[in-house]
Amino acid sequence: MLESAIELADEVGIESLTIRKLASRLGVKPMSIYHHVANKNEILDGMIDLVFSEIDKPRTDTDWKTAIRHRCVSARAVLGRHGWATPLMESRKAPGPETLQHHDAVIGCFRRAGFSIELTAHAYALIDSFVYGFAMQEANLPATSGAELADLAETIIEPLPAADYPHLVELANEHVTRPDYDFGNEFSFGLELILDGLEATATQAP
Repeated sequence: MLESAIELADEVGIESLTIRKLASRLGVKPMSIYHHVANKNEILDGMIDLVFSEIDKPRTDTDWKTAIRHRCVSARAVLGRHGWATPLMESRKAPGPETLQHHDAVIGCFRRAGFSIELTAHAYALIDSFVYGFAMQEANLPATSGAELADLAETIIEPLPAADYPHLVELANEHVTRPDYDFGNEFSFGLELILDGLEATATQAP
């Protein structure tokens, strides 16, 4: 049922996911769904838990930066498949076992690396703010690379007077409209800055 709910949300969006549509997908009557869950909110709890199960937990056989980097890359890929899930990932009041195990694994990765409790809290908040924020921005951009992005940038920028928006025009003309530009590459750049900053902060901590 939950897997079907995720497939349906991927197709029509979370707002359009209804008990009736899910029952139709499953080939059952809507009342049959209520034998398993009380309402749509419980379905969302289970769906988010399944999404968390798709995200790789930090490995324990490597250094913390490699482990957290891999986890963040995995999270971005999973959220790219399930764009509806991003705003809901930390919203559940009844998180499931996969959600809890994932959080525990990330916290454990920082703690094994010698991060204090306080720095661990800062680090986790920072990386997830970046991952979730980037995933939402990436999902909502009308174009992210190639000719489509170049055409979009030219459509927006070309009518603008360069004298009024010199920096915007410069960025678009000299960077964004290049054939090899891909907004997705900004993820790696930003993630490395964060990881390097956390490493420096952990090293300086008493």
